[in-house]
Amino acid sequence: MPTARLTIDPHFTVGRVDRNVFGGFVEHLGRHVYDGIYEPTHPTADADGFRADVVELVKELGVSTIRYPGGNFVSGFRWEDSVGPRDERPRRLDLAWHSTETNEVGLHEFATWLDKVGSDLMLAVNLGTRGTLEALDLLEYANLPGGTALSQRRIDNGRTDAFGVKMWCLGNEMDGPWQLGHRSADDYGKIASQAAKAMRQLDPSIELVVCGSSSAHMPTFGEWERVVLTHTYDDVDYISCHAYYEEKDGDLGSFLASAVDMDGFIETVVATADHVKAVVGSEKTINISFDEWNVWYLSRFQNVDRIEGLDNWPVAPRLLEDVYSVADAVVFGNLMISLIRHADRVTSASLAQLVNVIAPIMTEPGGPAWRQTTFFPFSITSRLAQGEALELKLDAPTYRTAEYGEVPLVDAVATHDADAGRSAVFLVNRSQDEAVTLTVDIAALGDASVLEAHTLADDDVYAKNTLAEPERVAPRRNDSVRIEGGELTITLPPVSWTALSLG
Repeated sequence: MPTARLTIDPHFTVGRVDRNVFGGFVEHLGRHVYDGIYEPTHPTADADGFRADVVELVKELGVSTIRYPGGNFVSGFRWEDSVGPRDERPRRLDLAWHSTETNEVGLHEFATWLDKVGSDLMLAVNLGTRGTLEALDLLEYANLPGGTALSQRRIDNGRTDAFGVKMWCLGNEMDGPWQLGHRSADDYGKIASQAAKAMRQLDPSIELVVCGSSSAHMPTFGEWERVVLTHTYDDVDYISCHAYYEEKDGDLGSFLASAVDMDGFIETVVATADHVKAVVGSEKTINISFDEWNVWYLSRFQNVDRIEGLDNWPVAPRLLEDVYSVADAVVFGNLMISLIRHADRVTSASLAQLVNVIAPIMTEPGGPAWRQTTFFPFSITSRLAQGEALELKLDAPTYRTAEYGEVPLVDAVATHDADAGRSAVFLVNRSQDEAVTLTVDIAALGDASVLEAHTLADDDVYAKNTLAEPERVAPRRNDSVRIEGGELTITLPPVSWTALSLG
């Protein structure tokens, strides 16, 4: 059995884990909103038409800030369509996902749902087909207490208090040729700077996210960040990163090492941002909002699920409803490890998405809601990862991948909350056929004991939770964990994700 060794010392920290790293993303796409969070005829629907079973699952997931309403959807969105009397709201074509948007759920309704699940609102403005004036109008409508036509319109529409939105995204994936209003880095940097300056004139307290690359594999990656930040460095607080991963051509070994790619993505963007900081002579530091990340079988959408036809614009079609396996969940948990280990610079992130659409929560119209395999790493990590992310020393055997070369069999991150006297360790074993015995030096934590030990694994790495078997996969207590003489030992099964809570 392979062995690995890990050393944890709370004196060596990376940075505080920001709660906004456990954010989510809701886009008007497929059955995410309609039949997902909102289904007025469902047996659990509340007075506002929202599914109570989904509300409870989102609360259990532990999501902080939720980015809305897109995504690609936002680049064709007219925010005015989503407010006011429902029977007066127009039906519009959504070109991004070739669907019809009814606008039955809009800004006010979504804010009501956020109050139910206990999450904060992060709004994206349309810099694809619209611009600075529309962004200003939305900001005034949302954040100004009163005294103007737009703030009064919000009040007349039933919201006396301002929404008070703190975080705003300046468009979405503007580097992507698929995006409505796609621009060059130079053109986007100019409009993003103009919009940011104008929005800060109205509300200086807001935090702004400028679009970075929609993938580290875009041909403009790196240069896009440099040019956009050269225009916007002193106007914004964050630059975005987006990344999705899937198993390709049966290459499970490379797929299990996806976090290696995420690590490189983050570190390259940080280096580029700091280069621009030096060039422009700024004293501020730009952080990363990793506001789209997940396992997504994009190739299936491109080859099978795409909707086409001038006379074919369905309402809430079944789109991007990936069903996740144990292997997917292990990669997913490893991506969370990557985000946390960069806590000094990744201070906001959004899991894309939450319900039905590449989501940890699935629903059936008129039927149940259930947890996908990816639900568990998110909910447990969100609950346990508190305080400071720690620098770790990890010694583990490696294996060769086709895509990333030699990578460690074991990956890990740890957090420590001195005030609560709690620590957490998150681990993955990427081996496809061997358990790994891990020894963790925890002497620096003092007289620690194991409070929780969860492992997600299965003899069938492609086992999934489905409508027919909604509880096929779930974490189990790892009874192999022992502490003796300042050392913790634990056995990590093949293709597994593990979380430990120590106190």
